Amino acid sequence: MLFAQYTGHLTKRFGVEATVNMIADAGFPAVDITMLENVDPPFCDDWRKLAYRLKAIANERGITYIQAHAPVGKWDYYIENVIPMLPDVFECAGILGIPNIVVHPIMRGYYYDDKDKMFAENIEFYKSIAPLAKKNGVKIALENMWQRHRVTGHIGDCVGADPRELVKLYETLDDSEAFSICLDIGHVALCGREPEDAIRIIGGERLGCIHAHDVDYENDLHVLPGLSKINWDKVCRALGEVDYKGCFTLEAGKTYGNFEDPQIPSVLKFMAETTKYLADKVDFYRTGI
Repeated sequence: MLFAQYTGHLTKRFGVEATVNMIADAGFPAVDITMLENVDPPFCDDWRKLAYRLKAIANERGITYIQAHAPVGKWDYYIENVIPMLPDVFECAGILGIPNIVVHPIMRGYYYDDKDKMFAENIEFYKSIAPLAKKNGVKIALENMWQRHRVTGHIGDCVGADPRELVKLYETLDDSEAFSICLDIGHVALCGREPEDAIRIIGGERLGCIHAHDVDYENDLHVLPGLSKINWDKVCRALGEVDYKGCFTLEAGKTYGNFEDPQIPSVLKFMAETTKYLADKVDFYRTGI
């Protein structure tokens, strides 16, 4: 299976084009484009020209843009800034040939106050942007989210945190041409569940992509698998057993820590070796070979 690194945390330091080349140099065959910084498309000026340059880099390097992450933000920013950008976001993903793009749900207020209302709002939201996805040949990947409790400050459920609700969201939208599921492995653990159980509940047909990063079941660490407490052998076994056909994609930018710029290529190489090991393990559990 393919394995990928995301561009997040590096584009602000090196720019998007240099980041993609560094990821390719490290041995990753695929890249996740994170549209989060002002230097990323579609935030930057002449973003279409940048998108076509990125497409040319992929062709030259023999790599694939396997998924992307739409811009994020808190409620007011999301409504006022992110949603109006989505036509450009989907167009950019289409130019790059990206099959799945993660678009965060609307999270207004507290999930536990009225989760049914939040669910209904997101059905309406996602249906409203489905035509953009279809127009550009991209699927919207529905991600499982967490939220801090307003009293305790502890991490708990938000939209899709329960894998059964994530499946319900996908099934209610009932449009496999426009939607898939992105399971964030770390988010599952943060909400008090085991990732391997969530994988089996969702199943391989619905699961379009993953965000792989390690956590300690308490803090959203976003570090390389193996650096905290998730049992990655069980995760890989479950992905293989459900015949997951997507990519093993990292979202582990905190692994860069305080490493200086000249050290990043070595860090990326180690991350690539680790991710390939896990991707190969998924294939082993899929076939037994």
